[in-house]
Amino acid sequence: MFTINDLKPGIVFLYNNHPCQVLEATHLKVAQSAGMLQVKIKNLINGNALSTTFKSADKFEEAEVSRETYKSVYQYRDQFWFTKPDKPQQRFFLEESKIGENKYYLKPNAEIQVLYFNNKPIGIELPIKMDFEIKEAPPNIRGNTAQGGTKTATLETGLKIQVPLFIETGDIVRVNTQSGEYTERITKGAK
Repeated sequence: MFTINDLKPGIVFLYNNHPCQVLEATHLKVAQSAGMLQVKIKNLINGNALSTTFKSADKFEEAEVSRETYKSVYQYRDQFWFTKPDKPQQRFFLEESKIGENKYYLKPNAEIQVLYFNNKPIGIELPIKMDFEIKEAPPNIRGNTAQGGTKTATLETGLKIQVPLFIETGDIVRVNTQSGEYTERITKGAK
């Protein structure tokens, strides 16, 4: 059983008989009352996000969620297809509603973890850091550091992120998939 002190981002627990994952958690202390926890959770079955408050006396059951490694194959309309790395004929898809914002980090052959609840796939977990090619970046203008030294670049998946001014089209960069932030340049693109 979990208490409110155990509910941290990433934890999966049962709420109203559905597996839910904690996205954000903030402890609140209201004058002369027991502690409370304000959370934002995501229902892993239907993809809905919910903000709620739990009291210190609340207890939560851990969700029996298993994980298996799969490769992202392709996307067709709102279906994202996956396959076992060692068994390409074993394919299945998840709807975009179950993938959520993670869709911006899915590219062909990316290894991810598929979450299962009651032997049914309900969602995915991405590696914390992934590498992407920069498809479009404005040219660097020497001396342009008035905005903190960053510019907006577009990744191969279409996601737009802030990168340092020295990043150019064709560079391979590492991105934190939890925060959506640039972390480092892996290789410089060919000119």
